[in-house]
Amino acid sequence: MEKTEQEYQDASKVCKSIFEAKLADYGSNWRILRPASLTDQLLIKARRIRNLEGGLQAQVAEGVEPEFMGIVNYCIMAIIQCRMGHLDAPAENPEPILDWYQSITEEIFELMKAKNNDYGEAWRDMRTSSLTDMLLNRIHRIKQIEDNQGKTSVSEGIESNYMDMVNYSIFALIKLGVGQ
Repeated sequence: MEKTEQEYQDASKVCKSIFEAKLADYGSNWRILRPASLTDQLLIKARRIRNLEGGLQAQVAEGVEPEFMGIVNYCIMAIIQCRMGHLDAPAENPEPILDWYQSITEEIFELMKAKNNDYGEAWRDMRTSSLTDMLLNRIHRIKQIEDNQGKTSVSEGIESNYMDMVNYSIFALIKLGVGQ
């Protein structure tokens, strides 16, 4: 478990560094997006990963690793939007965004540790393609919950699904050697 926690933190740091760089480049423009728009972005990224895993010859030079990193960051952005609401215009002061990002990643890390303990690191025996399929499954769950205006009868909410997607993506990144 200790090895997993370190690998997880290392891969997570790579994702955060990309988030920070893009925040510096683009500012907080994404704060205008509603969570459903972010869910659609996640669908695009997960489908591209699945296509590449299926042998599609990429026309864009990026491989699956940047897409998994993008899923991590889009999920955290979506959680921020769920909690803080979307804006009509980009925030003039993006400072609290990094604090929100850090707080959410810490929360997701604690969830990972609890679930990883209960499931006995089952992800280590999984194929990366199965993690991709699980991402697509979660995206479709989220879309259904969004279509139902957030109402569920027995299922986890939207944020729980985003959090699981972060963990699946970081597990895939670990398997692909990111952060090592």
